[in-house]
Amino acid sequence: MSKGRLIVISGFSGAGKGTVVKRLVEKYNYSLSISATTRAPRDGEQDGREYYFKTVDEFKSLIDYNGFIEWAQYVENYYGTPRKFVEDEIAAGKNVILEIEVQGAMNIKAQYPNAILIFITTKDIDTLKARLTGRGSETEEVIAKRMARAAEEAESMESYEFIVVNDELEQCVDAVNSIVVSESCRKTNNTEFLIDIKNQFDDIKG
Repeated sequence: MSKGRLIVISGFSGAGKGTVVKRLVEKYNYSLSISATTRAPRDGEQDGREYYFKTVDEFKSLIDYNGFIEWAQYVENYYGTPRKFVEDEIAAGKNVILEIEVQGAMNIKAQYPNAILIFITTKDIDTLKARLTGRGSETEEVIAKRMARAAEEAESMESYEFIVVNDELEQCVDAVNSIVVSESCRKTNNTEFLIDIKNQFDDIKG
């Protein structure tokens, strides 16, 4: 059985990456790694569905036990990717999506060189600010912090292999899936298959 691929999706807060990831799971049956966080749940969020909600002490204990592939602090909260689930799913041949911040993405790429790094963005910063404001769940101070953070993250966009603009949701979702499919067809990712098919033809040639 061939191993699955690790797909890292990052993006500005407000760019809609969470919605994109949700549609990818619904439409194309990706396996979603649920992150742990110390931030408070938003309305409608449930522990173990959107995130594993942890106290700071619980989170730091998991760090000490090497329970995360990566973790980072973002706007005064911690976020991390549980190690066991990801590695079990990949071993079972499933494509796993990680929705994580820029810092974590770079750590993932260092550990998993074949990971596919995709950055989700809005078409411009005015759209980004409008989406953040439209949430209605954050203060002006938090929105300003998220915009400042986005300005920092923009410097790291060049480290991603693919940039996808989320202007129309379904087009964005389909574009991301197309990237993953094309990567799975890349010659360098099919070395064992190439060897096997050549050997089969060698048997015919005698």
